[in-house]
Amino acid sequence: MEEVNLTQISEFLLLGFSEDPKQQQLLFVVFMSMYLVTGMGNLLIILAIGMDARLHTPMYFFLANLAFVDICFISTTVPKMLAIHVSGRRGIPYAGCLTQTFFFIFRLSFCNHNRVPHFFCDLSPLLKLACSDTFLNNVMVNTVGALTLIMPFVGILVSYTRIVAAVLRIPSAGGRRKAFSTCGSHLSVVTLYYGTFIGVYFSPTSSHTAQKDTATSVIYTVVTPMLNPFIYSLRNSDMKGALGALVRRRPASIR
Repeated sequence: MEEVNLTQISEFLLLGFSEDPKQQQLLFVVFMSMYLVTGMGNLLIILAIGMDARLHTPMYFFLANLAFVDICFISTTVPKMLAIHVSGRRGIPYAGCLTQTFFFIFRLSFCNHNRVPHFFCDLSPLLKLACSDTFLNNVMVNTVGALTLIMPFVGILVSYTRIVAAVLRIPSAGGRRKAFSTCGSHLSVVTLYYGTFIGVYFSPTSSHTAQKDTATSVIYTVVTPMLNPFIYSLRNSDMKGALGALVRRRPASIR
């Protein structure tokens, strides 16, 4: 019987997207730009809501919370990826990898293989590398995923169904067009986020490849946090007024 080396590994190697230096330079520029846009856009939203008394309402409180979560979300994965492109060092310490996955795979053991075909420590590729039993972890992924992803997504779709029914009762064609334009952009980014997330974690295993999952995960980890400031704020007249006042460095007028 072949003897298995059970030596506990101390770090993982994030393989990322490419080992070609030219492609790495291009990827660095692209992801650095997206990271800066996301950070600045969401930070401006938080500051604008905090400074404008007109926006101290529950809706804008949750919008500021979304902006804060987006900053934290993208800061969990992208800085390490950028550091890899600059330094060429693909290693991430065991504790750092656990931090990226919110300590969920903490009970697992990793023995022989430490090459992660991803740009961050995502659960799906890490579970495939574990040399201990992953049954409980897979059950937790499916259970937590159903509670935190599928159920809210279904609830959002039901809500938008009721919104569409209400919009159709608006007598003005211009009013219906404006409402559908706003709702359509909101629903598009929600579908983009939940659809890619569900596709990675709940689609059949036979349809998964490392390249496909890595590319898909970029959408919900990087693209949607970048789009949220534009979708939820710049199409809102009150937010545009507050942002304009913030840029001009004077408080927005109180009605």
